[in-house]
Amino acid sequence: MAAKKPSGKSAKSNVSAEELTAYYRDMLLIRRFEEKAGQLYGMGLIGGFCHLYIGQEAVVVGLEAAAKEGDKRVTSYRDHGHMLACGMDPNGVMAELTGREGGYSKGKGGSMHMFSKEKHFYGGHGIVAAQVPLGAGLAFSDKYKGNDNVTFTYFGDGAANQGQVYEAYNMAEIWDLPVVFVIENNQYAMGTSTKRSTHSNSYWERGAAYGIQGEEVDGMDVLAVKEAGEKAVAHCRAGKGPYILEIKTYRYRGHSMSDPAKYRTREEVQKMRDERDPIEQIRSMLLTGKHATEDDLKAIDKEIKAIVNESAEFAKESPEPHLDELWTDIYADEIPQEA
Repeated sequence: MAAKKPSGKSAKSNVSAEELTAYYRDMLLIRRFEEKAGQLYGMGLIGGFCHLYIGQEAVVVGLEAAAKEGDKRVTSYRDHGHMLACGMDPNGVMAELTGREGGYSKGKGGSMHMFSKEKHFYGGHGIVAAQVPLGAGLAFSDKYKGNDNVTFTYFGDGAANQGQVYEAYNMAEIWDLPVVFVIENNQYAMGTSTKRSTHSNSYWERGAAYGIQGEEVDGMDVLAVKEAGEKAVAHCRAGKGPYILEIKTYRYRGHSMSDPAKYRTREEVQKMRDERDPIEQIRSMLLTGKHATEDDLKAIDKEIKAIVNESAEFAKESPEPHLDELWTDIYADEIPQEA
């Protein structure tokens, strides 16, 4: 079937105060965690690359609100938010970022090699678009087993031009795989505007060539994302095959901590912060709807900061991996000895 036209915004009146508060809390946890990770990177406690999710929180929080137990998720290296949103422990995530033993991969992986079998999180992959066929494979597993689980396969606008994406689209549609392809379109890939990098920058419409339905979603509105996510997973659970969500979002920081982001103006970023910030939208709804007071929200912020500060202290205090850990969690039965 052909792709559908973009959906409008969510009907906000159908969302309870408890749900709004939960989305506010979850997005705020990601925001504060990423701010702390940026600080630790600046202090030299996180090495290598560090890709922050600040500004994009509504995407993963909205989609996790549409997920159920057993659903899977796989993404790229901008993945700390995905880990927190699916319930992974902030202590374990931060400790892995700092390369400590208490991390999810015992300090041996960092952002790009962190997994949780318990939370069905299958990694943030460093090779651009490599996770897309892997996500289709995870969905194939569920199709084979005959359950109604869905796989959320996240990738960015930069990855959307990779050939393996379209190979995965083709196979997913042929086999009616229960996979939601989530394009997190933050409009700049690594540092090139989508307007300069591709002739047709409506990425969701490309699924029409394979008969895959899809739509464009306002990624700065967590409720719009949740509504679109519910529609997508219902489509997949009904055995109708894959679905594409192109979620228009915006990252406030550079591509990574080493990116000065000179390809856009400070005024552009500030305008987005002032007018479209996803957390401030929910905060405003809670206050204007009299679902929470300023003191209530300050208490939540205090609680979240305490959680994040605890994760940072845990990461600092956790020891570095012992050298013996080099020989654990590997596939070879025996390590050949030098002659």
